[in-house]
Amino acid sequence: MIIAIRISGQVGLPRKTKEMLYRSRLRRKYAAVLLKPTKENLKLLNKIRNFAAYGDIDKETLKMLIKYRGESIKKEKVDAEKIVEGLEKRNLGGLGLKPFFRLHPPRGGIESKKHFGVGKGVLGDNKGKINELVRRML
Repeated sequence: MIIAIRISGQVGLPRKTKEMLYRSRLRRKYAAVLLKPTKENLKLLNKIRNFAAYGDIDKETLKMLIKYRGESIKKEKVDAEKIVEGLEKRNLGGLGLKPFFRLHPPRGGIESKKHFGVGKGVLGDNKGKINELVRRML
């Protein structure tokens, strides 16, 4: 699974980019979504790389994310183990969770809004480093 987190806000974004972020459910700053690594999703992430951080999430971080930030549609208690196992076959909406996560700003701050790999930034493809960022935002 790939997690995408919106880092930049609304002000000054091109209209097309605003629309792409809105349709991918990254409507607010520090909102996160889970995506399957399909060809279409990778193209989308490539287009929004200047405004979001993304990377491969491991199972342990995914369990923590669902446990602490998963919101049930029916206001019931969330069982993270059951949902992580069910993600192979169904999406979050089918498992009774909202399809996005609202996160805190990262503890310790964002180093800068430069691209990962170019400088010490968080934007773009963070590969495995995204797990550390997600844990700081829980």
